[in-house]
Amino acid sequence: MISLYLAQKSWLHRLPAGVKLLSLAVISLLLYPVEQPAILLGLLAVTLLAYVSLGSAALHQLLALKVLLPLFSLIFLLQWWSIGLAAAAVLVMRMLTLILLANLITLTTRMDDMMDAVMPLFSPLRLLGIDTRRIAFAVTLLIRFIPVLMAVVSHLLDAWKARGGGRKLWRLAIPLTIQSIRLSDNVAEALAARGGISPTDPTNRRR
Repeated sequence: MISLYLAQKSWLHRLPAGVKLLSLAVISLLLYPVEQPAILLGLLAVTLLAYVSLGSAALHQLLALKVLLPLFSLIFLLQWWSIGLAAAAVLVMRMLTLILLANLITLTTRMDDMMDAVMPLFSPLRLLGIDTRRIAFAVTLLIRFIPVLMAVVSHLLDAWKARGGGRKLWRLAIPLTIQSIRLSDNVAEALAARGGISPTDPTNRRR
């Protein structure tokens, strides 16, 4: 449940996790000053083509992002009202592209590989006696949980609509909180059953 990793072989699976995460960081920085809709639309199209290259399983994962449509619609309308149509379109396309790219990394990167990629970032903390593997695990788990929580929200919305729904979507906050706590409990129990996160036992890393 904690992983949306697609177990298959593709060109994105073969790329090292560090390269993918670094590329996402660089693209995020480069996209920030871009104001031309054509460039952003082109990058968004390339991102969608990357999903297509992974097959139907990856395209199916795009359905989990539909939960963001109301939020993006609200942001687009507010930005259109405040700064204009073109600027609103640029902002939404930039956000959507980065979210799709981040989700693409989640789909094609194993959790262990992602941990190995982020652990060097925390290596200076070892001088203070801090267990960097635990921090890397927490960061990686946070990244992996984002699409999982989005899928949970999507399922809650579908159930809400099936029961008649309504505009008081804030009522979904309570079941979402309960589902999140249950997920956390399940992850904690799974970790405890596997002996937790040990910085010295390499056999815990590939199970």
